[in-house]
Amino acid sequence: MIKTALKPARKVHKYLGYLLALQIFAWLLGGLVMSAIPLEMVHGKHLANRQIENPFSAADYTASLDSLKQQVSELKSIEYKHFLDTPIIKLNAEHTAYFHGKTGSLLPPPNQANIEQQAKAHFMGNADIAQATLMPVGPREVQYRKDIWQVTFNDKVSTTIYLDSKSGQVITVRSTIWRIFDFFWMLHIMDYDEREDFNNPLLISFSATSVLFCISGLILLFQSPPWRRRRTLK
Repeated sequence: MIKTALKPARKVHKYLGYLLALQIFAWLLGGLVMSAIPLEMVHGKHLANRQIENPFSAADYTASLDSLKQQVSELKSIEYKHFLDTPIIKLNAEHTAYFHGKTGSLLPPPNQANIEQQAKAHFMGNADIAQATLMPVGPREVQYRKDIWQVTFNDKVSTTIYLDSKSGQVITVRSTIWRIFDFFWMLHIMDYDEREDFNNPLLISFSATSVLFCISGLILLFQSPPWRRRRTLK
């Protein structure tokens, strides 16, 4: 019975090998690359601080909250933040608004000079800014978030800091390291569009085919099993 199964198993194993060779190589190479790069480096924790300790105390926020509440509808929460040398009160409501923590005046969106200064304050390197761009819609690496600033530094890994255009707060940090990791993640899960669907039909199909490839290979082991060779040598 085993001999009968060897011939079709050999054919199946051969053609499946042709079909799967590149993808299995991509899986192995991707696993090597992703396991070799520490996640801290992927997230850019060594490149920029996402949060800077607030230099202001509660006493610095002297604006009347009662007055501010009247300026928004459907208030959900209040946050005390800062932007550069300004204390900020953020009111999370139907339409989020930012107010000066001392005067209570509505804050306008920061300009490019403010954004660049904010990005430099968070950046942990010594490189200069290569480009600062206001984007109505950001790229995929920031989940197509709307109304953001993209500030790229002229360092070896093209550190990119994304900031909210209304508040100047840092959204996330990206770099060449993150993009390399993301590329191999794409190959690994075979989602060549959004790179988020780990249960896509293409990955499931290739995974099932790989299982068949392994099963056919195991069957072929019976063609010349190791224990038979040892008996022959005796």
